[in-house]
Amino acid sequence: MKNCGISRWDDPKEINSQLKKLTSQPIWEIDDDYYENTILKYYDEKCKESYAVFEESQKYIPGGVQHNLAFNKPFPMCMSKAEGAYLYDKDGNKYIDFLQAGGPTILGSNYPVIREEVIKLLGECGPVTGLLHESEMMIAREINKHMPNVDMFRMLGSGTEAAMAAIRIARIATGKKHIIKMGGGYHGWSDQLVYGLKIPGSRNLLESHGIPNACFKYTDEVRPNDLDMLEAMLRRNRWIGGTAAVLIEPCGPESGTRPVSKDYNKGVRELCDKYGALLIFDEVVTGFRVALSGAQGYFDVVPDLTIFGKVVAGGYPAAGGVGGKREYASLMAAGLATGKHRAYVGGTLAANPLSCLAGYTAIKEIERTNACEIAGQMGDRLCDGLKDLINKYGLPFVAYNQGSIVHLECTGAMSFDFSSMCMPKSAVGLLRAKDMMYERKDSMERMGAAYMANGIVTLAGSRLYTSMADTPEVIDEALNRFEEVFKHVKKTDKGMLKPILKK
Repeated sequence: MKNCGISRWDDPKEINSQLKKLTSQPIWEIDDDYYENTILKYYDEKCKESYAVFEESQKYIPGGVQHNLAFNKPFPMCMSKAEGAYLYDKDGNKYIDFLQAGGPTILGSNYPVIREEVIKLLGECGPVTGLLHESEMMIAREINKHMPNVDMFRMLGSGTEAAMAAIRIARIATGKKHIIKMGGGYHGWSDQLVYGLKIPGSRNLLESHGIPNACFKYTDEVRPNDLDMLEAMLRRNRWIGGTAAVLIEPCGPESGTRPVSKDYNKGVRELCDKYGALLIFDEVVTGFRVALSGAQGYFDVVPDLTIFGKVVAGGYPAAGGVGGKREYASLMAAGLATGKHRAYVGGTLAANPLSCLAGYTAIKEIERTNACEIAGQMGDRLCDGLKDLINKYGLPFVAYNQGSIVHLECTGAMSFDFSSMCMPKSAVGLLRAKDMMYERKDSMERMGAAYMANGIVTLAGSRLYTSMADTPEVIDEALNRFEEVFKHVKKTDKGMLKPILKK
């Protein structure tokens, strides 16, 4: 497939077996001496300007940062420059950037061609007019060119808004109520979808604070990669309002953190057809990253609706949108008092000229440069190098990738499954399990701090995005830095489910 970044698809059973081995033993992490005398020393001595900004920001920003990805141990780094494969902090320290803003900059950070087009636009009409701009049509037409299943596209402000719009459309189109998602998947932070985040089977137990339980009445979750459980849920829902849509990340929940089998998506498509539910692909991460035709092109599956984000605005703000088959996407048609049911969507700055033009230009450049394939090749190189280092140092870590989306699980913090583990049923047992999981999460962030101190920016120490700006030399240098961290990893006595002491 042309401009596809995925050259191989690992067996999820093998990956899950490795992850199970990882979580069945105590945590392996950098030793205290290295952490305290080398890692923390780096932050104390070389990151003073970053710390000063963070210290001041805590007076005015809850938690001291405006974005969840920005909070890292021991404190958030303040970046002042982004260029290609690198980030530079306020103190002038240079980092290899495998965060890439959380995934949207597959061309590399601050890509010059997009920047020049945006600057030209700003000089002519500014970032927003409130009325129709030609770039709105241009990006919708360009998306349809590469994803023919997306007959029509509506640009919105974020992936969260796009997911909200998609489930409204599905309910109008089908007259049904329930939405089924894969456990562990993230589809934004709307009330209905902050459910089963990160850990399958967690339902509304981990992240749903401030949301009434009634909001989840029609939200269901099923285990990843489990078609039998999905069909059982679809069958059950026929008697209690029906299923309007099945909402999935096609590479697996949390950007493939929980991988699925290569034929899983076709199985979901068949079940949706059987039970009259729409199939919604969340391609916020995968769209124009795993392939120019998205995951739907790679898997050769036609979703009814597609959710977009990240790359769709070329790394610029207001990255979101939803599109799909004409009969469904047209249910968002603008206008008041049409006499027909419409999915109400909006946003003053949605589809602003800046975001639309940046996204259009990014997609054109991805096609011209073959960015998906180049970034995917570098993802393969990085993943293979990590596997070699893991074997060299006899570590239980697990590395795998879906093209330019690379996963490095050092503690297994994201690998638990409340729906399939033999978890205690009591509230006390659940709290013990959560404590164990959070202990592993803390260790994962500690590893992330070590990577950062060695000049590597990751997503929470467990996910890495490669871009077209990465070269073999950049990847090899990054692997040298990972090796410096791995040299200091030791087995601890942390991270295990502790027995309840009887009186």
